[in-house]
Amino acid sequence: MANVAVIGAQWGDEGKGKIVDWLAERADMVVRFQGGHNAGHTLVVGENVYKLSLLPSGIVRGTPSVIGNGVVLDPWHLRDEIAKLGGQGVAIPPDTLIIAETCPLILPFHRDLDALREDASGAGKIGTTRRGIGPAYEDKVGRRAIRVCDLAHLDALGPQLDRLTAHHDALRAGFCQPPIDRERLLGELREIADFVLPYAKPAWKLLAEAKAKGRRMLFEGAQGVLLDVDHGTYPFVTSSNTVAGTAAAGSGLGPSAVGFVLGIAKAYTTRVGSGPFPTELEDETGEQLGIRGHEFGTVTGRKRRCGWFDAVLVRQSVAVSGVTGIALTKLDVLDGFEEVRICTGYRLGDQTLDHFPAHAADQAQVEPIWETMAGWSETTAGARSWAELPAQAIKYIRRVEELIQCPVALVSTSPERDDTILVRDPFAD
Repeated sequence: MANVAVIGAQWGDEGKGKIVDWLAERADMVVRFQGGHNAGHTLVVGENVYKLSLLPSGIVRGTPSVIGNGVVLDPWHLRDEIAKLGGQGVAIPPDTLIIAETCPLILPFHRDLDALREDASGAGKIGTTRRGIGPAYEDKVGRRAIRVCDLAHLDALGPQLDRLTAHHDALRAGFCQPPIDRERLLGELREIADFVLPYAKPAWKLLAEAKAKGRRMLFEGAQGVLLDVDHGTYPFVTSSNTVAGTAAAGSGLGPSAVGFVLGIAKAYTTRVGSGPFPTELEDETGEQLGIRGHEFGTVTGRKRRCGWFDAVLVRQSVAVSGVTGIALTKLDVLDGFEEVRICTGYRLGDQTLDHFPAHAADQAQVEPIWETMAGWSETTAGARSWAELPAQAIKYIRRVEELIQCPVALVSTSPERDDTILVRDPFAD
């Protein structure tokens, strides 16, 4: 039986949370491997709605879950999210949740710096969530981060604080902000340490032991491939690698453990914040997609930009992330449109492109080449088998498969957990 890595194949918000939750029933462990609490996963289970941003989506089922070393962890947000789920009847004890002891921490001044930079950027804003994700990753690669394991050794933190404050105090001075209050920071870390440390373990070792026992693992990515810091629409990207290959480095398991790569893509396209969006619809149709799809960010509440399906971008995501199969979500949002469109290529001046160009200036100027298909008047909402889908909806799915050069493995027809059509079982490969 294969392990499965779940990633977003667009700009995030594709419905990964529901798919991970659905697959978690057959997984032995769920592992978050990158990002932070800038992710937003909404799970609908009967009348209950759970909104997660840091915790792995399998936690609602009680599936043992891991926050891997590739994640940047805000310990105060972790406490709040665990408390919120507790209020909904989902207990999260340390034997259910494991946090890699090498996770870098997001600290209060990371959030400050994130907001200060964004406010000062003018036309150069990139749409950050202002949660300190980028600055925390910068400190990680700059070798000055405070990590989860440091919470057990706060009395020895002096040299790390020297490196950290030397860097950040200079930045803060540039924004006319006071230096970091080291004593206050240490007090805040001491206060949160007792909460976090019971969850802290050598995650790589526990995962290696689980792998040796043949346990099935579900690797959960955040954001989407088009926000990958290397392969996305730079600079309008997140601060980590969101491709499936990161599951290996961000969990502590080797590449051979990743297995089936399931890319999640909406049946149309959305994006939050700034950046290029070739198929964006700034008209009544775009408004309809947003209303029908309830397109507001789980984390930020920001209205999402909406457009038709971009097969060029998803095909690119499939290639750079080694996607084995696609989970096509929100098919029901397209119900009732007289016609639907798919972007099959781009025009850039007198050129025709079959890929998205790398430079931001070219990205902003490309025009989509459309293929128009008849829509369907019947409903797909709640369908749980291929036979329940309208013939034209099936034609749409088949054409998407051809254009992105990847088979559809799952189809989601509503936010409900069980309104899912299984075409190909990722765990059986």
